[in-house]
Amino acid sequence: MNLQQRVEILIELGQYISSQNEQWQGAKERAEQYNHWFISLFSNLAAQTINTEFLQQHKLEQWIAHYHIDDNIQPKTVGIIMAGNIPLVGFHDFLCVFISGHKQVCKLSSKDDVLFKHLVEKMIEWNPAVADHVQFNSMLKDCDAYIATGSNNSARYFDYYFGRYPSVIRRNRTSVAILTGNETAEELSLLADDIMIYFGLGCRNVTQLYTPKDYDFVPLLTALKKYSWFFTHHKYRNNYDYQLAIYLMNNKYYMTNDCIVLVENSNPFSPIGTLHYSFYENADVVYRQLQNSEVVQAIVGAKGLAFGQAQQPSLMDYADGVDVMAFLLGL
Repeated sequence: MNLQQRVEILIELGQYISSQNEQWQGAKERAEQYNHWFISLFSNLAAQTINTEFLQQHKLEQWIAHYHIDDNIQPKTVGIIMAGNIPLVGFHDFLCVFISGHKQVCKLSSKDDVLFKHLVEKMIEWNPAVADHVQFNSMLKDCDAYIATGSNNSARYFDYYFGRYPSVIRRNRTSVAILTGNETAEELSLLADDIMIYFGLGCRNVTQLYTPKDYDFVPLLTALKKYSWFFTHHKYRNNYDYQLAIYLMNNKYYMTNDCIVLVENSNPFSPIGTLHYSFYENADVVYRQLQNSEVVQAIVGAKGLAFGQAQQPSLMDYADGVDVMAFLLGL
């Protein structure tokens, strides 16, 4: 497949994942059966974001032009180990390798192996040549380069196995928000989306707030009530109840709206059902510190992304700030 053919099939894929096609609807239902975190609402949201931000023709063409991609690349085989925390979380890596012209062998997470396989099968159905570009395997061997996403613990194994090859290895990351206390009700509602979408499981979910010492949390707790329906989801409710029990047993000060628990904690990683917060004296100082943090994926609020934008990365928003396309073109 040449570059133009690859672009065309991706545009077709975008139209497919935004459709009400019965096969696609069935795939999302199967995904939820295998992984109860992947409710249809969030699978639809992930697909719509991919279509809107990644698979529009003009955006693809601008992205390609930025890197001067053409058909003169010498194809390599790239092994991709994908995470499975939210639906189709590894799509951007797949897209980068596919557009670059390299071949890829994907090791999918057992938590997210339904949607991705279905989409690639559809692409092969539309153009059998896709099968030469994308393969799946439970073992990644004899690849020329690797892209691996996982926890800090799994990253140590990735370093051991893949460190002698060209590689991009990602570790735990999360996102934070800096608040001033002057946010409108609409902005707080959008912040609630940044916190709660995908049940808070994504690296772009806000899990830590930085606020002034006199911050009034009541408006935010009110805004977060839009997700009170999470309590009908047994896995989320179990996590919430567990965390709340720990705070009660340890006599820990907390705030809750019967939807999420807020506790003061400097750790940017908060458990499911919990949101951490810390107080600051100077927002500029906090922002500079966060910019240099190795665990912060995105900063929302003061000087950062607009509220509600955390879960809408563009083609140029690379995980961990590592330009994967430049890495691939440099192989």
